[in-house]
This record gives sequence, C-alpha cells and structure tokens, in this order.
Amino acid sequence: MQVAGVIAEYNPFHRGHAWQLAELRRRLGEDAAVVCAMSGNFVQRGDFAILRKHVRAEAAVRCGADLVLELPLLWATASAEGFARGGVGVLCSAGVVDRLAFGSECADTERILRTAEALSSEGFQAALRSELTKGDSYASARQRAAETVSGAAAEILGDPNDILAVEYCKELHRRGSPIEPMALPRIGAAHDGAAEDDYASASYLRELLRCGKDASPYWPADMAMLWEGEYAAGRAPVRMEALERAILVKLRAMGEEDFAAYDEGAEGLYHRFYRASRDAVSVGALLSAVKTKRYAHARLRRELLAILLGVTARDRRMELPYLRVLAMNDKGKYLLHEMREKASLPVLVKPADVRELSGEAQKLMALEARATDLYALAYPSLAQGAGGSEWRTDPVIVGTR
Repeated sequence: MQVAGVIAEYNPFHRGHAWQLAELRRRLGEDAAVVCAMSGNFVQRGDFAILRKHVRAEAAVRCGADLVLELPLLWATASAEGFARGGVGVLCSAGVVDRLAFGSECADTERILRTAEALSSEGFQAALRSELTKGDSYASARQRAAETVSGAAAEILGDPNDILAVEYCKELHRRGSPIEPMALPRIGAAHDGAAEDDYASASYLRELLRCGKDASPYWPADMAMLWEGEYAAGRAPVRMEALERAILVKLRAMGEEDFAAYDEGAEGLYHRFYRASRDAVSVGALLSAVKTKRYAHARLRRELLAILLGVTARDRRMELPYLRVLAMNDKGKYLLHEMREKASLPVLVKPADVRELSGEAQKLMALEARATDLYALAYPSLAQGAGGSEWRTDPVIVGTR
C-alpha cells in the first residue's frame, strides 16, 4: 500500500481538495492511503481558521483522507519556509509516508525540484542578502535573487502554491528524506479569484460564509453537513475581527520593548507596531499604519496574531516534539498502528498523555491550549466559548468510507 502525504489548511475543505484526494488514488491505486498534516485553529496568513480544527479534520477524512495529523501552531502560522518545515516535519516523522503530494500551478515536479535546488544554493543566499538591502519585500528580493541563479526556473515563484511546493522540496532535500514529491495540477478558480464551474478558492468561500451566503455549490455534501452543525451551534464562522477590541486593548497595554519579543526577523518592525498601536482604533487601521513595501500584509498579520497568542520569536525555534492525531478512519487506524513502530516522534492521541512527554512537548501543548481558549472567544455564540476544550477533545473517528 502506497501512502501519500498532503500538507493543508482545509480552510474550509472544498471540491478542489476532494478532487486532489481522488486524483491521488487514481494515480496511486484505490488501496493507497492519505495522511494529512493540517493546520490547527490558526492559519498561515495570520488569521483564525473559519472552522475549528477537529471539524475540518473530520471533513477531510469523510471526503478522502485517512489520517489527519495536526500541524502545530508554531509552524502553521509561520512564513512559507516555516510552514513547509513543520508540514514536511510532521509527514517525515510519521515514518509511513512514501509520497508528498501538493497542488501546483505549473504541475511540473521536475521544474519545482530545479527551483528548490537553486534556492538551496550558496549563490542564491548571497544574492538574496544583496537584494534585501534594497528595501523591497522579501518576496520581490527572493524573486530577483532566484532569477540571478536559476533564470526561467524562478518564474514559478510568482504563484502561491508553487512557492509552497518549492519550500516543501527544499525541506525534503534538507532532511535527506526518501519521500518523493508529486505535483498535482491546481484546478478551478485562482487563489483569490471568483468561482469557476463547481470550484471556488478557499478565500472566496470564506468571504461567502462571513457574509452569510450559501457556499454549498462549492463543497462536498459532508462538508455542508458539518458546516450546518457548527453554524447552528454558534461555533461558525470564526472571525479574528470578533476579538478586535480585545486585540487593541492588549496592544495598548504593552510597552515598546514588550513588542520586541515577537519580532521574528529582528528587523525592528516592532517599533512600527508599537507606534501604530497608540492611535489605531481598528485592526485594519493598525496594519495600514505598519505597512511598508517591504512587508507583505500576511507577514504583518502573522506578527499581530503572534502578539495576541503570546507566541514569541524564541518559541518558534522549538523543534517538533510530537505528532498529534485529529481524525482518522479504519485505514487511518492501521496507519496509526504502523506509526507506533515507525514514527520518530511520540504519537499523541489523548491530549492528556502529553504529561508523560518532554518539557518541550508540554510547553507546546500549553501554547496550543491557550490559543484554543482565545479562539473559542471568537465563536459567534459566546456561550460556546468555554476554555479547556484542547484537553477534552479526542480525535474524530469516522466509519469506513
């Protein structure tokens, strides 16, 4: 049995994701298994996931995945490089994955590998350092640096899924992993574009849901069922803006040096956050005041989210200490049994079992629990926002497909 790994957010799970899982089995055989490394309650663009993680994990298993492992907070909310390090780390550490599959605009595995090799070279690093002195955004500097060492191969760095694909391949190479990369075409609507036929991007769906509109044409029936249950219970949609005033209160209460602990790049960005926080009366106004051409909006949102959650730049230097199971089916149970023998990290099924693990593992779980308690306060119904759910929620087990 071949086992494919997928790194995802499923925020929310839609028809394009279901197509990808079905295409994996078409290529690898119906008996193939799929293991997902999925972001938890917070996502890479520096935002709250629109649905809590166990619901999104259940949707993935109901719609084609077999086992969903959590991509922990520290890596789920990092840059593309950090996100890839965490996601690849989860799949490599599981010890059962043969292939790493990913959506790609170019859908050319060899081209992605060539670009990853170029970006891993010493020549690229030197070129990047030179370009960063010009004051442009990291993305622009990286593009120009890549062009100097790889020419046309760098063209794919303009597309969001290809950027992540390159980072995945870089991380596989860095680890010397035998896992084979496998590019799949990204079908349907563009990353931030309108819907096409039955396919819509996750960002388009989030906007529909936040406006109270119907997204059912663009996601599987199982996802629709889960969404309706969460919506009726007052737990969806989850929006960062629900805590806007609390965020501003926290920022106003901080001194300038308090912000320094969250400046991941040690570039002095925290000075801008501090000054903007003195006057801003909305998150949007705050980010607009901090924004310069050097910093992408997502980078600023990630730093703001880190401040809210208390995740410091020092915390992000932690190594992955465990693998946590969010959802599985019968085949996933079999994989979990295999992982007991083959995984290079402890496998956490019951949250309370973390107390038997290392101090680093307990620290990470405490961070996750605190973050989830804040996440719950953004539910539409505050009555659903009681703390402590991280310790009480076991993996979702779905019957055989």
